[in-house]
Amino acid sequence: MTKARSIWMFRKIASVEGWSFIVLLFVAMPLKYWADMTEIVPMVGMAHGWLFVAYMGTLVFASSYGGLTMTRVNWAILASLLPFGTFVHDPYLKRDEEAVRAQDAV
Repeated sequence: MTKARSIWMFRKIASVEGWSFIVLLFVAMPLKYWADMTEIVPMVGMAHGWLFVAYMGTLVFASSYGGLTMTRVNWAILASLLPFGTFVHDPYLKRDEEAVRAQDAV
């Protein structure tokens, strides 16, 4: 797997994990408290938890193999804790991915 591909994979996992966080916070939790649908939170929460584990795993892979800097890794960890954080962080990762692609092409 190329360096750029590992960053690309992390970006895709980050996007899915970000959407799962949004669904958990803005769909499942309101349904739990306003519509008394308590069974939805464990399902969405478990999916989000597994996606978070995948997010951290691919982050470790992208940092060790893809060449992400420690600063970028720290921002990725912070982004994972904030709603919409992964989406705000994505353009920076895309720039890193394109830089690695350009470097590999030379």
